[in-house]
Order: sequence, then structure tokens, then C-alpha cells
Amino acid sequence: MTLAINAVLPDVQHESDHRQIPIDNVGIRDFHYPILVLDQSQEKQHVAASFTMSVNLPHHFKGTHMSRFVEALAAHSEEITLRTMPALLRELRRRLSAESATIEVSFRYFLRRVAPVTKSEAWMDYQCRFIGESSDTGDAFALRVDVPVTSLCPCSKAISDYGAHNQRGSVEMEVRSLQDKNGEASLIWIEELVDLAERSASSPVYPLLKRPDERYVTMQAYDNPVFVEDLARNVAAGLKADERVGSFKVTVINQESIHNHNAFAKIAWVRPPTE
Repeated sequence: MTLAINAVLPDVQHESDHRQIPIDNVGIRDFHYPILVLDQSQEKQHVAASFTMSVNLPHHFKGTHMSRFVEALAAHSEEITLRTMPALLRELRRRLSAESATIEVSFRYFLRRVAPVTKSEAWMDYQCRFIGESSDTGDAFALRVDVPVTSLCPCSKAISDYGAHNQRGSVEMEVRSLQDKNGEASLIWIEELVDLAERSASSPVYPLLKRPDERYVTMQAYDNPVFVEDLARNVAAGLKADERVGSFKVTVINQESIHNHNAFAKIAWVRPPTE
């Protein structure tokens, strides 16, 4: 019955288009699907992810086949990492006869965090994204992690008789790794980027703090003042020192508590080729 139906149903998407205009990206977005991602302590973590998947469309095709994006994802969703993404991208290109394919996977990643004094535990979520691209020139993969932090203003501390203004900040790191000795992209853990951002700030942000913890965190921030520029440079220095990192983009935003604006700093870097 299936073969008979397919034999008589026209494939309108595959028909030619007279306008002769190629499309850079066409596909699906805001498609929610459960996946497995690598967890440094628990091996794997189940997350609910939002997908944007696209391919290029040559000028002579009228449309692409949207169902094939979901078919390809369903066949590869057991694990989505920088090491499995290339296979999914190549599968998209094969199924859709495309020269290039792009995937963005956005999800909340949860870590169990421990308060500094009382050792109270609770889950903390971090916004993460995988970005993969594939074409005839090769494959590329980036990991993006957004980490909330606290920053305390060095200027405010220096000029005030007591106290200093502080604020919530966010550190967004988009990192591309180099290949390891086996020719695979070097694995950089989400947990490692979270730790780097928190160490670079005045203080981490916690999901659960009792009064002794709040006292500790407040004083920790006061003892470690950083401008938005300091925070960006601290993170950049840590990424540069990591030999697995091929390139990165760091964006730090401070949600200012006493100004009618936010402050931000950006740093982009590409590792120079070795001799």
C-alpha cells in the first residue's frame, strides 16, 4: 500500500523553480526533542533540546523536504556531542542532496551545586548550545555556555567609605576545539567552562544559600572586585592557556545595579598556527 501511494503522489518540492534564486538556509526551527549529552560526572544527561536545522537549497529546486530533518534527528538523538554532530550533519546533506548543513541545539544543562558553608545542595541550570556546520570544505563545531556570575565594582569599592555596588553578570563562551592526536575534535566539558567563568568573577551564583552562605558569598565578592573588562580578560586568559582550544568568543554582560545601562565586553581569538 505504501509503495502504491508514493508512486502516485507528486514530489512538489523537487520540482524546478523558475526564479533561479538559491536559498542559503532553509529548514526547521523551534523543534523540541529529548537528547542525551555528555556529563563529566554522570557520563550522560537527559535534556530537552530545541533544534534549528537547515540546509542550502540550489536555485533549481522549488523546496526542501522538512520531514527528513526530523527523520535524521530521530536516528542520531541517542547522543549529541561534538563527536557525533558531524555524522548527523552529513546525514542531513545526504538525505536532502545539499551542499551544506547547519544545526543549532539549545538546551538547559543542570549541575548539582553545593553552598560554600552549609553545604546545602540544589540543581543549577546553565543555558548551553551546540552549533555544527558541514560543507565540502569541512566540518565545524562550537560549544556555547552562558554562566551567571556576580561581579563587584573595583571603583565603587575604592571610593566608598563602606560597601560597594555589585551586580549579576553573565559570561557567554563560544569555544571551538582543536583536533586531538586521533584526528577527532578535542573534548571540552561544559563543567570546565562553568568553572572557568566562576573563577574569573567576583563570586559564583548559587541556587540555594542559607544565611551563613550568603555572608560568605557577599564577602567573597567584596574581596575579589572585577570590572567587566577584568572578567572578560580572566576568561580569555584561561581559554588561551587551554591547548585544546582553537578559537573562542567571550561576551560578558554586567546588569548594572546603580546605572541606567548595562556594561559589556567582548573578546574573540583564534590560535595562531604552529610552525
